[in-house]
Amino acid sequence: MTGRDAALVEQILDLKQRRNAVLLVHNYQRPEIQDIADFVGDSLELSQKAALTGADVIVFCGVHFMAETAAILCPERAVLLPDAHAGCPMANMITAERLRQKKQELPGATVVCYVNSSAVVKAESDICCTSANAARVVERIEGDEVLFVPDQYLGHYVSTLTDKTLHLWPGYCPTHVRIRPEDIQRRRQEHPGARVVVHPECRPQVIELADAVLSTSGICRFTRETDAREVIIGTESGIIHRLQKENPGKTFIPASSRAVCPNMKKITLEKVLRALRDMAPQITVPEPIRLRAKRAVDLMLEAV
Repeated sequence: MTGRDAALVEQILDLKQRRNAVLLVHNYQRPEIQDIADFVGDSLELSQKAALTGADVIVFCGVHFMAETAAILCPERAVLLPDAHAGCPMANMITAERLRQKKQELPGATVVCYVNSSAVVKAESDICCTSANAARVVERIEGDEVLFVPDQYLGHYVSTLTDKTLHLWPGYCPTHVRIRPEDIQRRRQEHPGARVVVHPECRPQVIELADAVLSTSGICRFTRETDAREVIIGTESGIIHRLQKENPGKTFIPASSRAVCPNMKKITLEKVLRALRDMAPQITVPEPIRLRAKRAVDLMLEAV
């Protein structure tokens, strides 16, 4: 850490204490952001922390839909997203209006909404899920027909684990689709003793080549428990910083050097400090939308 970064961290920690703030940081964030976190985790873990925190201010170092989820669960707290332009391309691949139209086409289907979506889309859904509990959520649904939005690849993976009929929205994560089957094959040749673990947002052809398919929290658990000394990681490369810290005797190889989310990298120490200083950008959700979205998010949390 440079002297300048150390000075920024000192100011952040001082202001965080004075604001009674908590720093929630996603696994894909920059290393220096992860290192100042109160909690580092995936969407589900951070949603739970947001719901339970006693802080007055939540600084969410992730992307827009994550901060919205915190605002849905904690309307009485200020929720800050250090960069208002840190969005999610997959979340932008569906709108509430288009979802309403699809619901009319499939009136008997239960809408399962991946948490990587906007508050207005959550509000149009029956239940939310994360990559960690998507299969469990779908299995708990009473009906046999599911409209799964917006990630077609997570939805396809879930469809292989259930007998229910899933109608898949054609959304996807641009970062995860950059990981190709040939990337996995090449890494296996380079590291013949390595295990391969990938995220379910990856293409089916990539999933077929993996030893395990897990959410980011599952990947962290897998890497702790495996006997392998080398693990090929098929998700956004930011998680490798955490994996190396938690498993210093193991080596982690990114499945692809292209698996980098530019939106996750928009948040910097300077922006965290500015957000705490100015109490902005603040993320809010209109109350009618919040109440409807909260119902779907609460059902998701019950399925943990």
